[in-house]
Amino acid sequence: MSVLEGRNPQRVLHYFEEISKIPRGSGNCKGISDYLKNFGIEHGLDTIQDEALNIILKKPATPGYEDQPVMILQGHMDMVAVATPESGIDMKTTPLKLIVDGDWLSAENTSLGGDDGIAVAYSLALLESDTIPHPALEVIITTEEEVGMDGARAIDLSSLKGKRLLNLDSEDEGIFLTGCAGGARVTCLLPLTKAESAADFAALTVTVDGLLGGHSGGEIHRGRANSNILAGELLTLLSEKIPETKLVSASGGLADNAIPRTTDLTVLVPAGKLQKAKDLIRSYEADCKEIYATKDPGLTITCKETAAGGAAYEAALPARFLNSLPNGVQAMSADVEGLVETSLNLGILKMTELNGQPALHAEFSVRSSLEPAKEILIRRLESVTELSGGEIRITGDYPGWKYRVDSPLRSKMVRVFEALYGKTPKVEAIHAGLECGLFSTKIADLDCVSIGPDMADIHTTNERLSISSVERTWEYLLAVLADKE
Repeated sequence: MSVLEGRNPQRVLHYFEEISKIPRGSGNCKGISDYLKNFGIEHGLDTIQDEALNIILKKPATPGYEDQPVMILQGHMDMVAVATPESGIDMKTTPLKLIVDGDWLSAENTSLGGDDGIAVAYSLALLESDTIPHPALEVIITTEEEVGMDGARAIDLSSLKGKRLLNLDSEDEGIFLTGCAGGARVTCLLPLTKAESAADFAALTVTVDGLLGGHSGGEIHRGRANSNILAGELLTLLSEKIPETKLVSASGGLADNAIPRTTDLTVLVPAGKLQKAKDLIRSYEADCKEIYATKDPGLTITCKETAAGGAAYEAALPARFLNSLPNGVQAMSADVEGLVETSLNLGILKMTELNGQPALHAEFSVRSSLEPAKEILIRRLESVTELSGGEIRITGDYPGWKYRVDSPLRSKMVRVFEALYGKTPKVEAIHAGLECGLFSTKIADLDCVSIGPDMADIHTTNERLSISSVERTWEYLLAVLADKE
């Protein structure tokens, strides 16, 4: 039985539930892309699926709307797919299990994918309808947005006629987004030096856990703890107080643009200094609990003795390297009060290889509304990494989206909103990245606005979507499409 049966808007929620049955984490988009392609063909739409698995669906205007400007609707099909560690859920193969709690829709032990499954659901409900009035529609649903906007970068939009784009990838009802930061994914790779045999050493696995996490664009200003950063600080403390400390493994975070909630660190310490190491870890946990008492009240740092096995590496250099990396908000906007201008998030920490040798992998999401500031921050990461003997790799570089002073689409949407609700919407820019900047480089004079229903804690297992907000946003979207100029 449908979890959402009988709730409005029925067809929107129907399609949200349908796509929730298809695993669609970034890098795993073939199934959802084929579903969308088949939907387009079955509904007689002009359908394009490209090599990057992006989908374009086109539908003619309904009678009486042939002379209205073409509207491009846009969202992305991939999601940040994370599960609680204890659930053992494989997000590459397991459908989401939706849960309704009052007005909130979530998924059991996993992220929900409201970002940006709701855009897909809105689009499909529109495209299937024979009764909703609208101008000609061109729907773009991209892949790999959550890992650097690779789909938007690869897509060919030369077949589109529209000059107005309504992006459906926002999380605050009643707020119109008209600008965003640019960004890049920066991976810092540090070679590791194998340590000599440590037979008289004990192994400890330290776990930083219980953090709130969140989207590194929307939540970075909250000053929440980053489990990878805390693990780096702890490794530094251990290597300073117990110089013989060796690093066995480090693993934390699931996406560069999600503030990591859990990190595991396994180290070797002299058996005779095992208790000292445990005391240092408990002391560090107490300090962190004091620092993050309000911002991250669930923080815990635990340790347990484990069997010593596998290679071990000298800890001093990776400890200093991790402790030198910048993280978090770097600058606030001087033009927009409360807007983060420049930030970075150490989203993924793991063991890997560099040129066939063991290496530490530290992956960042770098963002700035100022392109020069973004480049300066990337060079800073490069300097820290190269001084430590490593190298960086830059992928997923995307431009910011500049505010447009003259925006007919924004003016229309504000007018419709005021007529529908009797109040003026907020018009803002955000620190998170949206694909509008990339599309603006592909379509000359593109006029963009981004909207969406209320969501909370996206990119985490606490992600939830307001059902009543989905309905109100749907009604507003229909009013915008029905409005004639």
